[in-house]
Amino acid sequence: MFSISIVSDVVCPWCFIGTRRLAAAVEMVRAQHPDFRHATCWRPFFLNPDTPPDGEPYLPFLEHKFGSQARVEEIFALVRKAGAAYGLEYAFEKIRLRANTLMAHRLIFRAQQSGRGDAVAERLFQAQFQRGEHVGDLDVLCAIAQACALPADTREYLASDADSETVREDARQLRALGISMVPTFILPDGRSIVGAEDPTVLANAILQALPR
Repeated sequence: MFSISIVSDVVCPWCFIGTRRLAAAVEMVRAQHPDFRHATCWRPFFLNPDTPPDGEPYLPFLEHKFGSQARVEEIFALVRKAGAAYGLEYAFEKIRLRANTLMAHRLIFRAQQSGRGDAVAERLFQAQFQRGEHVGDLDVLCAIAQACALPADTREYLASDADSETVREDARQLRALGISMVPTFILPDGRSIVGAEDPTVLANAILQALPR
């Protein structure tokens, strides 16, 4: 199976677009190789690792980071335009808190053990960018877990510290490899495609990495 690692953070709007561009790239590859099959492996990245456990006000953080409200609105418009090409609608106006995403990453980590990583990641992106939900909130995450048919003990799992250090260590290792932007797609031959690249770029990289 051709494995594609997706390094992302669920509070990154470009990572949501990256999922659609990857899907489009896979279809391009299948046009040439109809039997192409792949598996995804979601790996954690913390855009802002110092985010408080309860989150922080969303717009003030972005305005401080990018310098002004006008610049933030420009970025929102750019993301909305890029997402619209793939049927994605962003509701930035609904977002009140920027979440600490450790629990969300742990939820994805656990979901992958039962083959539900893609479904959980998709629901997290929808919660963050389309419903404005706080993806660092235990109840929000448990609702996502239930919708994706994760085990009934997921609440207890998330409320504990289980796998927290495993997730943090994976994020540290990725940083140590030089990954500083998301999404980043890592292919089996070791090459990395950084950013939510055009599907053609992703497809060409996948084709080059296919076994000869």
